[in-house]
Amino acid sequence: MQDYEETVSFLGTWGPFQRRVFFLLCLTSIPCGYNILSVIFLLASPPHRCHIPAHSNLSQDWIQASIPVQQVAGQPERSSCSRYELDMVQNLSTSVPGLSPEVLISSLKQEGCKDGWTYSTEYYQSTVVTEFNLVCSDQWKQPLTSLIYFLGGLCGCFISGQLSDRFGRKPVLFGAIILLSVFSSAVAFAPSWPVFTVLFFMLGLGQISCYIVVFVLGSELLIGSTRVLFSSLCLPFVYVIAMMLLPGTAYLVTNWRHLSLIMAVPGMACIPFWWLIPESPRWLVSRGRLQEAELLLRSAALENRVEPPHVIFLSSNVEKAISQKVESLSFLDLLRTTNIRLITLMLWLIWFSSSISYFGLSFNMSSLYGNPFLNYFLVSAVEVPAYVVSWLAARSLPRRLSFISFTLLGALALLLIQVTLHSQPALTLALVLLGKFGILAGTGVLYMYTGELSPTVIRNTAMSSCAMFSRVGSSISPYLLQLAAFDQLLPWIVVGSLSLLSVLLCVFLPETFRQPLPDTIQQMALTQKFRWPWASMTPPKDDGKLAKDQNTAPEIICTTRL
Repeated sequence: MQDYEETVSFLGTWGPFQRRVFFLLCLTSIPCGYNILSVIFLLASPPHRCHIPAHSNLSQDWIQASIPVQQVAGQPERSSCSRYELDMVQNLSTSVPGLSPEVLISSLKQEGCKDGWTYSTEYYQSTVVTEFNLVCSDQWKQPLTSLIYFLGGLCGCFISGQLSDRFGRKPVLFGAIILLSVFSSAVAFAPSWPVFTVLFFMLGLGQISCYIVVFVLGSELLIGSTRVLFSSLCLPFVYVIAMMLLPGTAYLVTNWRHLSLIMAVPGMACIPFWWLIPESPRWLVSRGRLQEAELLLRSAALENRVEPPHVIFLSSNVEKAISQKVESLSFLDLLRTTNIRLITLMLWLIWFSSSISYFGLSFNMSSLYGNPFLNYFLVSAVEVPAYVVSWLAARSLPRRLSFISFTLLGALALLLIQVTLHSQPALTLALVLLGKFGILAGTGVLYMYTGELSPTVIRNTAMSSCAMFSRVGSSISPYLLQLAAFDQLLPWIVVGSLSLLSVLLCVFLPETFRQPLPDTIQQMALTQKFRWPWASMTPPKDDGKLAKDQNTAPEIICTTRL
């Protein structure tokens, strides 16, 4: 909406109004960032073994010997889901005293955990898994719960976009925040696993909806370099800080019900922002609500101490805005021609692969050696330099070269984990952090790259569709950990291979760096059979137009975190 930005340029880019909106919107991303890793800590599965009742009158040596030893990844470990027949163990312990329990008991038959399980309380006092016994024969319920949580996020991505287009950004934003707070509190009182799962779905619905609408509202309220700084650096930075707070909270609050209640606090603290954050004037104009948009902008001009023009919007501008909005809602335009269809399919696969890699890393952290809270804190903290580096790269380096370099670095680091996993735990953690850094830096470039590839008339739809496919990837990611049952290296190999797939697909995408943004489908750059990412680009003929486009930030209207 180029005319809109020219019309409201009298406000400037960094006055008191913009600063207030900038910082308040960043703060409203804290509830969704604080909740994103809740699936990991609420559904944590501590080490466990079959419970031996106190009335069995067995000594500690006999209790330990009654749990069979199994080989896991070449290492001997006590079984988590079976024990020797307890009646026979009791008989042996009384009839043959003095002999080693290990020798006497090894020939007995095994049985399931008929008396329940005993869970380690080293890191967690209680979790959903320990309270509802989602282990052994019911272990399938754990990844299913995570899947349902991310399916809630997928539905939230779709619904929030439709609702915000129809009813406004601000109501949907605060509706999502209230949804987060209400259902985060509600899951703390879930009496059973089915009830918890339903409430957890609603929590996922609000979590991703919150971030999407924050991004949209900031993109539409801010213009120029301020919008680029907000969307590509500051908003993700605050989001990551919120992510880093949850591991610390989970370390201090080891009861999952208490943790759920605390997770509702940031959302409740953001409710008063309703009276401080305005509706998007760009959205008001697109809906033909000209008088409300002018009133909002004149109030902003008064706050910035600038003089607004006598007439801010002309009727022709309003008609153009509405026509652009209607046209951007056509999803089928993404598949209309061969060129845009190829670009769209490749972008969908790249977003899907990147999302699986991102969340697969988070879920697989539980298999690493060391304190899980510290591990998750580090894997969240590494996102800060990743987004800073991707922001710097987006300012001065080609998009394809940046994405391919960062993602290839992450993929190689993850594939090297199979060499160090069993022998060098510290080096393994370093490789995981390096892999997360590469994937996140590549993802940061991917946001802008996708927006620059998509023409203005369908940019909103293109970004939303990519976000949908990223939610599909995150829904599948909990099951990556199940591959460790066949081989502990498999999850890391899959994550690294998917990152390599993203690199391969990106090679065939056209470059957009220092190129004019396409406004129509016909103006889109063509896909390439093969071209090295560092190959020189032919400069556009119209240098004046290029210079003008370089100073115009891409209009990315809707996107979401992986």
